[in-house]
Amino acid sequence: MFTYCVRSALSGRLCVLNTSRCRRPFSASSSEDLDQVRTLLQLCVDRQYVSPGPANTELFQRGMSCSYGPLGMELRRNLLEQWWHSVTRSTAQVLGINTLNSSTVSETDGQERLRIVESGSLKQILGEQELSKEQLIKRLNMLLQRSPSVRGNLLQGALEQFVPLWGLVNKKLPFGLAETGLCFLASDGSGCPAEVMQTSLAWFCSPRTSSQWLDHWTRQRLKWWRKFALSPSDFSSSDVPEEELEEVASRGVRITYSFPWGPEPLETLLSRGSTELLNTHKGAHSKPLVRDGRKSVPHVVSVTGNMDRGVMAYLSNSLQQLKKEDSKQKLHQRKVLKLHPVLAPVKVALDIGRGGTMELRQVCEGLLQEMMEAEISVWPGYLNTLPTSMEQLNAKYDEMGVLFTVVISENTLESGLLQVRRRDTTIKETMHISEIKNFLSRYISAADNV
Repeated sequence: MFTYCVRSALSGRLCVLNTSRCRRPFSASSSEDLDQVRTLLQLCVDRQYVSPGPANTELFQRGMSCSYGPLGMELRRNLLEQWWHSVTRSTAQVLGINTLNSSTVSETDGQERLRIVESGSLKQILGEQELSKEQLIKRLNMLLQRSPSVRGNLLQGALEQFVPLWGLVNKKLPFGLAETGLCFLASDGSGCPAEVMQTSLAWFCSPRTSSQWLDHWTRQRLKWWRKFALSPSDFSSSDVPEEELEEVASRGVRITYSFPWGPEPLETLLSRGSTELLNTHKGAHSKPLVRDGRKSVPHVVSVTGNMDRGVMAYLSNSLQQLKKEDSKQKLHQRKVLKLHPVLAPVKVALDIGRGGTMELRQVCEGLLQEMMEAEISVWPGYLNTLPTSMEQLNAKYDEMGVLFTVVISENTLESGLLQVRRRDTTIKETMHISEIKNFLSRYISAADNV
């Protein structure tokens, strides 16, 4: 079954989900910036962050959800997990929710929405050649009105759940509702939709404190983005120009990242007032909206983030290209993804020295099991049977962003000692096999608490 996404029931125009037709070209400010972008995108494909293909890498560059490889999926999962912890644990009374992506409820807010239409039903109507133009439009509009819409943001779900969950917190303000999920956006005004992994915090507070809460969440969010950055100054905040504010918003702030082609928003914070909340709970549904001491309905501060663009931002921010001489005194460019230890998809790679034996592989299997039990992500490099030099392996793991490379050798069997190489310094040190798990756990835990 094909899925057609129709932008509006009123216009009757169809928009097939085809991102290759909705491209926005990026222009880097210099040839050096352009080379940096090309290098990053190629590295992301080579090292299993995103799947190959021009259309897919273009989606990734634009901050849209794409086909991720295993490392990219793990990086985004780590980022979402850190976002969730930062929002739900930094301030009391933030509750998690999950709402449906599609809805068959009839919307009356006049907004244009993407809708899902079965191709069979659409083809049947278009195949009725005896219909006049007016009849065709009428039939199509009726089909669209009966078809479920897909969400363009997560805020509406939080507004709908406000009343029952306000009772859960004894109708005390402030409190928030947090959610993550895929949304469909008509990207760049083209009308052609693309998926985005969004994060959302709807913060309900009294009208007199909404401005202060907007400032609070701006500081908190900017601090969070900078926490994991190699170059924190690339992340910044700025007010949303008045002409770009949504109609219901009185004030807004964007947190942006400075990509080689220019700044792009990662999160948008808006002071939205109470209009949308009142519209969501009209008539009899508005009775539970008990007013506070000032006889006013709670105001909403929304925090909406794009985690796909966040993944791209951290990969761009962490890429370093360094010049290095190899063992034969040849100058090479060393590419390293210096991802924050908490975000790095792979914490340690396990390899064996030359002349690998069954005993060495058994040691690696034991270490792998230990680290998996400690929830430390491991790349089992020892399973690779192709002959590869340690310099080539180190280059590969640096590009993958692996924090540590552990090499098991004959010496490990004799004395229990193994070699540990650090990604960020390239320093190699000797450590006893019994110490490695605790060392890695302490290192990652310390990095998370910085």
